[in-house]
Amino acid sequence: MRLTVFWERMTDHFGPGYADTFARDHVMAELGGRTVHEALDAGWDAKEVWRAVCTVMDVPGELR
Repeated sequence: MRLTVFWERMTDHFGPGYADTFARDHVMAELGGRTVHEALDAGWDAKEVWRAVCTVMDVPGELR
């Protein structure tokens, strides 16, 4: 998954204002105790990060 697609999905699900706030502030065990930004900066694949977000935030299947 390309980062542009990842951020489009984040924005579609959380809205333009909250997507970045969530990505910056929400620490997830599924990402090794990292935020979305930290995981991406550490080299995690965007698809893996999106899957973790989907699991944690119970994103509906059609949006995964």
